[in-house]
Parts: sequence; C-alpha cells; structure tokens
Amino acid sequence: MTAFLTDPIVVTALLTIAGVGMILELFSPKFGIAGFIGLFALVLFFYGHFQAGLAGVGTLTLFVVGILLIFFELFLPGAVAGTLGFGALLFSFFLAAENPLQMGVSILIAIIISITVFFLMIRVLGKKLILFNKMVLFDTAKKEDGYVSNINRTDLLGQEGIALTTLRPAGTIVINNERIDVVSEGSYIEKNVRVKVIKVEGARIVVREVN
Repeated sequence: MTAFLTDPIVVTALLTIAGVGMILELFSPKFGIAGFIGLFALVLFFYGHFQAGLAGVGTLTLFVVGILLIFFELFLPGAVAGTLGFGALLFSFFLAAENPLQMGVSILIAIIISITVFFLMIRVLGKKLILFNKMVLFDTAKKEDGYVSNINRTDLLGQEGIALTTLRPAGTIVINNERIDVVSEGSYIEKNVRVKVIKVEGARIVVREVN
C-alpha cells in the first residue's frame, strides 16, 4: 500500500485530484463532495509518504500552516498570506518527496490540469465563483430600490436667489429662506448679487449671475 501511494504516477493523480477538487469548491455554495474528495486525496498522499518515512510531523505541520495561510488570505488585504501559504504548501510536498524532480513534475501537471478545469468552468460552462461572491459585496444600491447617495435638488433648477456669501466659485446662496451650498458657473460672484440655478448634478448645484 505504501509503495503504491508513493508511486510517481499515483502521486501525480492524487495531487491532481486534490487541485481539481479545490477548484470545483470555488464554484460551490458550500463545502461538498469535490472538496472532500480533494481533501481525501491529500490525506492519502501524506499518509503514504508518512508510512514510507518520507514525511514527518514537521512536514505535516508545514502543510497545515500553508492551508491556514491560504484560508486567511481570503479575509486579509494584500497577497502576503496567500503567497506564503502557497509557498509553504509546495515546500511541504517537496519535503515529503523521495525524488524532488519527480515531485516537481507531478505538481506542475496538477497545477496545469487544475488551471485548465478552472477556465473550463468559467469560459465553457459559464460558472460563477460562488465562494468569492459570498465574501465580496457585488450588489449595487439602485435608485429604483430606494437608495440614493445624496439628495438630487432638481427642484431648484431655474430658481433665483441671493448670494449670501461671495462665490469663488463655491459659496452659499439663499432661495426662499433656504441656505444652499452652490458653485458659480466659473466666474467670481459678489455677495448679495442675484443668481439663478442653471444646473443640478447630484449634490453639485451650479448658479449664474442674473444681469
């Protein structure tokens, strides 16, 4: 059994199954069959190498640390934790290898197949990354749903008022006893000059001096 699990072909198959299983889990709403199969493949990989005396407690610890760092990367900014986790993961595989060159080939094959499956899921099957959709807010607050980022004072369009302060070009005017922050069309407007609202762009209200 040990010789079988440490055979280069079997090692490649186990790592590929593990990689594909983890990729498929990215498209699943919860940890499912693909994830368990991938995890079981890794357990068989380390079990065989542990029984063969190729992997020790340190190797297993490094592997677990790598998995945890990759998991933390999902919640932390930057890519430091994920990079360190992926590096620790690969290093644990090489530490368990009897032949580093063969292990490198097996890892490369597993990565290529996993990436291929990833792009097939997105490009061919049109699947969405459900895991990241749950963690990142993709919903947009729409005006039709009652969400507004600020009050749009289109009711002021065309109305006239008095400049309460000098507009340089920003300042304050008064319309119907209401103080309103505005900007002039570009020109300098003196205090107490009559102005007219010519444009409303969200919270930006543009006025022009009335001649």
